[in-house]
Amino acid sequence: MSTYAKVVLVTGGSSGIGLAICSRLAAMGHTVYGTSRKPTLDPKGWRLIAMDVTNEGSVLAAVEEVLHREKRLDVVVNNAGVGIQGPAEDTGMELVQRLFDLNVFGAHRVCRAALPGMRQRGSGLIINMSSIAANFGLPYRAFYSASKAALDRYSEALRLEVKPFGVQVVVVQPGEFRTNIAGSRLRPETIDPAYKKGYDRAMEILGGSMHYSRDPDELAQVVAKIIASAKPKTVYRVAHGVQKLSVLLKKLMPGHAFERMVGKHYE
Repeated sequence: MSTYAKVVLVTGGSSGIGLAICSRLAAMGHTVYGTSRKPTLDPKGWRLIAMDVTNEGSVLAAVEEVLHREKRLDVVVNNAGVGIQGPAEDTGMELVQRLFDLNVFGAHRVCRAALPGMRQRGSGLIINMSSIAANFGLPYRAFYSASKAALDRYSEALRLEVKPFGVQVVVVQPGEFRTNIAGSRLRPETIDPAYKKGYDRAMEILGGSMHYSRDPDELAQVVAKIIASAKPKTVYRVAHGVQKLSVLLKKLMPGHAFERMVGKHYE
């Protein structure tokens, strides 16, 4: 993408990472539309509109609103999503389906709504917000890792399909940032006593990493850099310390050795 001001749609724009992205891009002169299921925020310099990514009609209406107002949509940032925690055995299918409907199928609905106009104009950029957790299975967050890994593979295939039309697809894999994701995670109602000790310890460690997490504007700056780039990378990993190192170690270490290392981290 070139450096002129873009029309940008950011899903999940009312808080956390999405809010930081909307605020940063608007301050840089882009025309920004954030989305929320219940838009009560009245931001300055950009718009917050209604969109439920699990509802196709809602997605189509929101994209149509942007196109009606601006006559084009240059960039989509698929940021809306939810976390999940709990032993895999204790996690019922209803929770799993809700998670994938938000984290994977929601992004797909938005892409389907935005792509026809992008193809017709011969340009566009889709940024799918994944996670460092997509690179490995994390104990008691099995389905979160799975949903983000699915989003990565979806993005990879989509990138190959839409490249001939001038549309770019980029994945961003954040580590831990200071957001409200911990309080909004899906979780089973009961934890089997067999898993209770390991689960409690894993959540204690995870809570500590969230406490010391970084400013979401750091991630927003990366998104701004991607939008300004004529040829962005396929994947951007925005993490530090052991989170970033773990991606490299997963590639270099034998499988059992890597899993022993992860297991010890959660002991």
